[in-house]
Amino acid sequence: MNTKFDFGSEPENRIVYVRAVAVADLPQEIRLQAAGLETLYAVHGSDGERLALVADCKLAFALARQHDRTPVHVH
Repeated sequence: MNTKFDFGSEPENRIVYVRAVAVADLPQEIRLQAAGLETLYAVHGSDGERLALVADCKLAFALARQHDRTPVHVH
């Protein structure tokens, strides 16, 4: 969960999608790193690739904005 991701510099699509993810649905190695959390928040690119996985929604939005992306919720 603490791995840096290169968000790239492609200017054409700056939108990323943030969604809640149940920790129980994630691989064992990530569940171990979740430190008792039940939900994490995933940041996905427009192609569906998971770019980041963080502990809360505010952090997901802040991370996206720090990388000049426009975050939106996925329900």
